[in-house]
Amino acid sequence: MTEFTVTILGCGSAKPTLRHHTSSQIVSRFGKLYMIDCGEGTQTQFLRYGFHPGQLEHIFISHSHGDHCLGLVGLLSSLSLDKRTTDIHLHVPADFVDILQAQIDFFVTRAEFDIHIHPIDCQEPTEIHSDLHFDVTAFPLEHRVPCYGFLFREKPGNRHIIPECIRQYGIPHPEIERIRGGGDFITADGRVIPNEVLTTPPDPVRSYAYLSDTRPVMQYAELLQGVDLLYHDATYCEGDEELADKYDHSTASQAAEFAKACNADKLLLGHFSSRYKTEDCFLECATRYFPDVTLADEGVTVKILTTPTTLPEGA
Repeated sequence: MTEFTVTILGCGSAKPTLRHHTSSQIVSRFGKLYMIDCGEGTQTQFLRYGFHPGQLEHIFISHSHGDHCLGLVGLLSSLSLDKRTTDIHLHVPADFVDILQAQIDFFVTRAEFDIHIHPIDCQEPTEIHSDLHFDVTAFPLEHRVPCYGFLFREKPGNRHIIPECIRQYGIPHPEIERIRGGGDFITADGRVIPNEVLTTPPDPVRSYAYLSDTRPVMQYAELLQGVDLLYHDATYCEGDEELADKYDHSTASQAAEFAKACNADKLLLGHFSSRYKTEDCFLECATRYFPDVTLADEGVTVKILTTPTTLPEGA
């Protein structure tokens, strides 16, 4: 199964502190990197945790608050200084496009690569990107400025050919990919061997959802039903619901209730307020409502796994 991971570059809210950087993450699949948000200092974190800039082609910005985007132009400037030539794609809220373009025009003047800005402006879940690895859907969150969550869903894979069948039926190598794509096989003596005899089902499609910053948005529980990993705004602990409501954020408990409604496999909490001395309260509150909770922290990498497909009896 192809590796699919999420690495935290920063998980603090509002401003950098000595404990946390501001928001940024790397989604990685088969060596291809996708960045979500780019707070101040992101490029340093990107290098610290061993990522290669040449593998980064898409950056998704959830909203135009500084703790989610102040590192973006600096990163682009450094890519230019490194003589990058591969295009880069920026997916950003529509209200941020003009400001971002002005910054790029001023600071990134000698880039040898094209910077493609793709505005996000949707009132309902909308696919904003698709490639060989993922379909990416944006959906509007509830915050003080236009803000979007992102759902990364893998492309369905091919079926798995059973090695014993290759030998048993003398399947030539050029035929294997066609069979993995669903085709039957005709033997030298004219027998048709059905695909379901030759293969097992493809690996289950995995998914990752990113929701920061937002009030609770239970209306998306169906969209995210069964998501393998859910990252959710947990700016405040239980007992600070009034603050969360005032500033359009969520508590750890609310995030956990949403994960339960989504039937998520795992919950990853982040965007912690610096008002708390430790994150112990976030974990304590969330696990009352949802069993599998991980606290984000700089350098933490979460692998998104599924149960491997098993061979049928007798194969």
